[in-house]
Amino acid sequence: MSRSTHAGAVVFKLTDLGPRYLLVEASGRRDRWVFPKGHVENGETAADTAQREVGEEAGVRARTVRRLRRVEQKQEGDWISIAYFLMAYAGRATPLEKRRIRWLSFDEAMDALDLEKSRRVLRSANRMISLATGAEPPRRPRVLRVAARFAEWIVGGALALIRPRGGRRKRRVRD
Repeated sequence: MSRSTHAGAVVFKLTDLGPRYLLVEASGRRDRWVFPKGHVENGETAADTAQREVGEEAGVRARTVRRLRRVEQKQEGDWISIAYFLMAYAGRATPLEKRRIRWLSFDEAMDALDLEKSRRVLRSANRMISLATGAEPPRRPRVLRVAARFAEWIVGGALALIRPRGGRRKRRVRD
């Protein structure tokens, strides 16, 4: 597919606790959270569509920062191509749709999104924000941190076993 049929947005706002990401309740599904997105109308750019959908679905005004990745997926039996944009929160608007919204941390948003393609888009957006703000990227999950510490401990122990005791070894002088 060469042209985007749909456009969506990863909207963020910076808080004292780090960036928060906007998710909206999926249309007709109270148990599913997604990024705001919709069909590109005639005469509309993908960026215009993403901005319009953020306002209609979430009641949020946002400023486009940059284009993210494009995702292709099946929707109701047809293939669609969604151009995603990174957008910064710019205030409230009057929503046209009655959907719940949530502002979530990176980890919370990763847990709430059910499609791996959406999680990839969020990871990409979060990396950009981390680079731009100088903030640390998200921490590794606790299991990986513990495994990394254990590996360091094992390697440190192995190095201690192969190091000579009593300091440096004397070099033999050859004639």
